[in-house]
Amino acid sequence: MRKGRLIAVFAVLTIVMFLANTAFLCSCFRGPAGEISEEEPDEEISAEQSDELAGSVDRNLVSANTGFGFDIFKELILEDKDKNIFISPLSILLALAMTYNGAVGDTNLAMAEALGFKGFDLEELNSGFHDLMVSIRNADSDIELAIANSIWHKLGFKAKEDFVERNKKYFSSEVNEIDFAAPEAVDTINGWIEEATKGKIEKMLSEIPPDVVMYLINAIYFKGNWTYPFDENLTSDDDFYLLDGSTKKVHMMTQEENFPYYRGDNFSGVRIPYGQEKMAMYIILPDGGIGVDSVIESLDAKRWNEIKDSFYGKEVSLTMPKYKMEYGIKLLNDELAELGMGIAFGPGADFSGISPDIFISRVLHKAVIEVNEKGSEAAAATVVEMITSMPEVEEKIEFRVDRPFFFVIADDRTGSILFMGKVVEP
Repeated sequence: MRKGRLIAVFAVLTIVMFLANTAFLCSCFRGPAGEISEEEPDEEISAEQSDELAGSVDRNLVSANTGFGFDIFKELILEDKDKNIFISPLSILLALAMTYNGAVGDTNLAMAEALGFKGFDLEELNSGFHDLMVSIRNADSDIELAIANSIWHKLGFKAKEDFVERNKKYFSSEVNEIDFAAPEAVDTINGWIEEATKGKIEKMLSEIPPDVVMYLINAIYFKGNWTYPFDENLTSDDDFYLLDGSTKKVHMMTQEENFPYYRGDNFSGVRIPYGQEKMAMYIILPDGGIGVDSVIESLDAKRWNEIKDSFYGKEVSLTMPKYKMEYGIKLLNDELAELGMGIAFGPGADFSGISPDIFISRVLHKAVIEVNEKGSEAAAATVVEMITSMPEVEEKIEFRVDRPFFFVIADDRTGSILFMGKVVEP
């Protein structure tokens, strides 16, 4: 049943996943003494070990990560209110967590406040991210997942050895020293990102300013087929309601299946699983006349977990658009400063845990997604640029996604958020 004509609000995409690539991550697991032991890069843990590790991931860390995701997404809504938004909170966090390992004093405290790291000592934080990445990487053999981390520093620049070693050990980060002044330097770094995202993100950097001494980079790639794919023969052109009340013809996919469903006060939701059902997309659809932004504003880590725990199986007639979108390259400095880490972006920053007299000049982010009858493919990259300071028969539920909506792809074992987005127009 078609719902009434609506003033379109924004469709929000929050994709929650964790991605790991054997080319860039060491397979590691905890030994009996709790120590991380490094294995060969192509080693994998079993699905059973992955599930066990997922169950042991620090829930406080996952909650903090989820909270950060909603916090920065709300900041982006203020700037790009009438636009599609799509980000990977996990990618942003991983790149900044690597950087955080070199933050000292007030800079450390400010970043901890902004990123949700307060209350964690550095070893605990790094171990938590390590376990999260290893677990997600091996979660589901039917889903292609990749996470890659790297550090690139200027020829002759000396970073503290313990900073470098922590990033290698816990984040499986590559460390590369190259001549930033060389004509091929930009292409080398962009090429690494392109390879890590399976060609989805090609050019994050256009140039390397002369005062840059280091880049800390995360790249994430996800490709998952629906557990219950849509029949392409049932896809047809239909109306999607835009913000100004007009309609746009888009390709609408449809199917009937028993999906976990949620009914809230002013929105409803459906969970659409991938692969072996360990990860899923959650679509949150505001009721007619309710703006997506107002729904997003009501969400935080606690509320999101309450909602996720309240889904229950229902027979659903699901109609939703297929679409492609990209967001960025987005400069995140202002949003991160609003969250409390402004000190990190100026000469007053203290990253002496890396090297004296450096600060963050830019945090760049880009994310892309395609959703179709088979499943979803998404990728994201985050670049932290640092410069020297001298940066029963039940009723069938009609669930027709013909107006803006909120969705999440999640690793349901850990509950961590990877991507977030907002769609104005499929």
